[in-house]
Amino acid sequence: MDSPLAHVFGVVITPWKLLGYLGVLLFAGRWIVQMLATRKHGKPVIPTLFWSMSIAGSALLCAYFIFGKNDSVGLISNLFPMGIALYNLCVDLGSRRSEHDVGGRSADATTSRQGSSSIANSIDSPADTV
Repeated sequence: MDSPLAHVFGVVITPWKLLGYLGVLLFAGRWIVQMLATRKHGKPVIPTLFWSMSIAGSALLCAYFIFGKNDSVGLISNLFPMGIALYNLCVDLGSRRSEHDVGGRSADATTSRQGSSSIANSIDSPADTV
């Protein structure tokens, strides 16, 4: 995974760097998801997809910093946000489960039956309001 795939503008591209770039894309892209959800709801919200993208992006970046770069600073800087995102995702999913158990139908369940994609459902139903 360390063998160069290409040289672009003087930067050596390896499979590990591609993995790192994908992690950065997910980690940064979560803010676009949050902005779209906020725009749709007319108030600041954090959808479930935000936390999922945070975890996936952090995991990819951690793999890059462990195996591709051997950089403890990069690893530590991604472990903390990953832990917070895992906690928030668990809280969000737990609150959805308890809403469902009480008998209330969540917006997610309703839109899922209507054939919407899971990404749209994640943007439509905020995990949290800020």
